[in-house]
Amino acid sequence: MPPVLISARAASLLLTDWRAGTDAPAYEALADALRVLVIDGRVAQGVRLPAERGLAAALGVSRTTVANAYARLRSDGFLVSVRGSGSVVHLPRDLVGRPDPERLGGVVEGDLLDLRKAALHAAPGIDEAVERAVRHVPAALAGIGYDTVGDPGLRAAIAERYTERGLPTEPAQVIVTIGAQHAIALLARVLVRRGDAVLVESPTYPHAHEAFREVGGRLVGVPVDAHRGWDAAALETALRRTAPSVAYVMPELHNPTGATMAASTRATLLSVAASVGTTVIADETMGELRIDGEPPPPLAAADPSGASVVMIGSAAKVFWGGLRIGWIRAHPALLQRLLLARPTGDLGTPVLDQLVVRELVPRTAAVLEARRASLREGRDAVVGALRARLPEWDVPAPAGGLTTWVGLGRPVSSALVLAARAEGVVLASGWVFGPDGGFERFLRVPFTMAPADRGRLVDVLSRAWERVGGESTGVRGSLAAVV
Repeated sequence: MPPVLISARAASLLLTDWRAGTDAPAYEALADALRVLVIDGRVAQGVRLPAERGLAAALGVSRTTVANAYARLRSDGFLVSVRGSGSVVHLPRDLVGRPDPERLGGVVEGDLLDLRKAALHAAPGIDEAVERAVRHVPAALAGIGYDTVGDPGLRAAIAERYTERGLPTEPAQVIVTIGAQHAIALLARVLVRRGDAVLVESPTYPHAHEAFREVGGRLVGVPVDAHRGWDAAALETALRRTAPSVAYVMPELHNPTGATMAASTRATLLSVAASVGTTVIADETMGELRIDGEPPPPLAAADPSGASVVMIGSAAKVFWGGLRIGWIRAHPALLQRLLLARPTGDLGTPVLDQLVVRELVPRTAAVLEARRASLREGRDAVVGALRARLPEWDVPAPAGGLTTWVGLGRPVSSALVLAARAEGVVLASGWVFGPDGGFERFLRVPFTMAPADRGRLVDVLSRAWERVGGESTGVRGSLAAVV
């Protein structure tokens, strides 16, 4: 299958300021600008750059300038020449994340503020929900205690919540999983065959792209920006050229950028995906944690039958991370395939956790109202402090979610993370969120910590930035186990 091509016009739109602020020769300035697009993930690994003549015409420069820029990128390891496919984007080995014990284990010791996991403390009322759930234990004990479908009462409550949000749903369209990550992995096993193209956002939730890779999926990245959202043209091109078996998206409060997909882009995604036979998986793990404005209806509202859009939800973000309960909403025929495949990985979701979440789901709206106030306070405090202390950074104020996707301006994310860790604050560097590495110019910063820890975070980042000095040290932080 040929690589996805970025057109000369699309590339020129990404390169509007490539000569600004530099007195380097034109070919070096162009090579530097293209290198930044790759490191930032705006041009994904495996994408074919425009032909030299076409890009030269679009930028208004000589073909020699473009040819020399491409040659520089090849010598630096950012481009490879593929027979019949031209110049294809490649990330040098030292910019590609690789697993190590700390990344896989995710455990830190000592007096460390671990901010790799964007999560909230338990919502008020969890203890009362546990007490109410315990009353149902005797009835549960009459059964064998596990199944692959889920508690009927919980499935009914989840269906009712979707219906309240504008997506009519029956319990027969829902199964309960052991968290959202389990749902992603199960869908990957059933829907993706080895060698299949899988469309993912870039950046994206790291454990999702790991799940698709594990089953042999070939990832096709589509850029998402904290300010501009999805590149709709790139999304359509990738869908049409690769006809992926699955498109995994987070259309509402995307992790890590915080962006929400525009209505026009949603329409394009669903229309083109349907035309090429792609199943769209919409992960709403962060979706209901909105701070500002009204949320759009779930993506599957345009396909209420669930024939081509699958929804993933979770209790962990809204209620408490200790409740490892997620769910899948899909067409019953797909759910049957998932249930047939599930026993090779697990035999059911813990009963007591389901009983607790069954008590909580009908109270979702009230919990979200309380969450909104604390999230707004945390967001405004962290974003405001970072903007004041580090004015050279681009610090978005997302409309919701749990983090801000900070633009550092220089490819030093891993060096910054390691410097912060030396002072007891553990973060995930930007490359963790790139399906193929990159994103060294970005840092995901949660705003869910206690007020005292907000000040500690900003102080440590300020000192770490001074030590790093905006210069890349060439190291890569590990520090994942990210949510």
